[in-house]
Amino acid sequence: MTVSLEQLRRCHVAVDLGAARTRVFVKGAGLVVDEPSVAAVNTRTGALIAVGALAEKMTGRTPDYIRVVRPVSGGTVVDIEMAQRMLRHLLGEKLRRQLRRKPRLRAAACTPHDSDPLAQRAAVETLVGLGARRVELVDTLIAAAVGCGLPVEQPTATMILVCGAATTQVAVLSLGSIVTAERMSVGGDAIDHAVIQHLRHHHELMLPSQSVRPLQLALSGNGLTPHGPAWTEIHGRDVATGLARSVTVDTAAVREAIHTPLTAVLDGIGKVLRDCPPDLVADLADRGIMMVGGSALLPGLDQMLREATGMPVHIAERPDVCAVLGLGAMLEGKVQPMILDPLGERNPLADED
Repeated sequence: MTVSLEQLRRCHVAVDLGAARTRVFVKGAGLVVDEPSVAAVNTRTGALIAVGALAEKMTGRTPDYIRVVRPVSGGTVVDIEMAQRMLRHLLGEKLRRQLRRKPRLRAAACTPHDSDPLAQRAAVETLVGLGARRVELVDTLIAAAVGCGLPVEQPTATMILVCGAATTQVAVLSLGSIVTAERMSVGGDAIDHAVIQHLRHHHELMLPSQSVRPLQLALSGNGLTPHGPAWTEIHGRDVATGLARSVTVDTAAVREAIHTPLTAVLDGIGKVLRDCPPDLVADLADRGIMMVGGSALLPGLDQMLREATGMPVHIAERPDVCAVLGLGAMLEGKVQPMILDPLGERNPLADED
């Protein structure tokens, strides 16, 4: 999965196929697609009914013959044909015509760290099916670090935490490469599931599928920290009767339920720091951790990591789109590799001739 900046500059389009959202960057046009990775299909005819935000609104509200699918899971394409159909509709006919005019269309795509060859092949085939003659794969960690402005090409340590919907990735970067990294199968979806299970077991309440994330963000102004309202009113469906019901939930207990899956993230950060060379760890004491990804916006998560690691924790300016913006910066040539021979030293053997 090693790709040079020169190869990326020849690409025309960059795609970030995430479990939660799909983003497309076109060279010269910027970010043109930022929609949920969801499609609604008519199971009787096989026709695609809706994609993106409209399909996401249909979740849990469709009749039997309409199925809402997510063709991407954990940054890996699990349904290539459906991912291609979803991308075609998200791009639109006008943009597809512009891309087809390219004689040899090249595309770049983000892939999770340490993804297996089958996952990489699925990403390549998805974009080849859209007309790409060549597909370059870039590690999500490097693309996100570039997108949030970290000096990844310098010989100093930078630590990045990519908080996705299905996975969380953490890495230490130096000289444009990954020194040590770890991927945990815990993300925003695991936090949502912890909230659902807590309400089901302790309050016998089932939440509508679209209400988990607003609940998680509405716990208090400080989210995972204990400052804020002690109680929150939640609306849902009674498990026994099936009737609509409202309950008053202790936000401290919900915060405790959310903390449980996040311990895996802390374990992953600790493992990366243990495997990292001491000189780079010393750099991190000052630089700290940069958080990107949609789940990085969970209020109080940065404070929890700050207390657990003792290092500064920062959230990127636009954490949800850092990866695709980083790919776009590479496509447009805004990233320059470090020149290892800036003084232009001459070969002493050549002087003897």
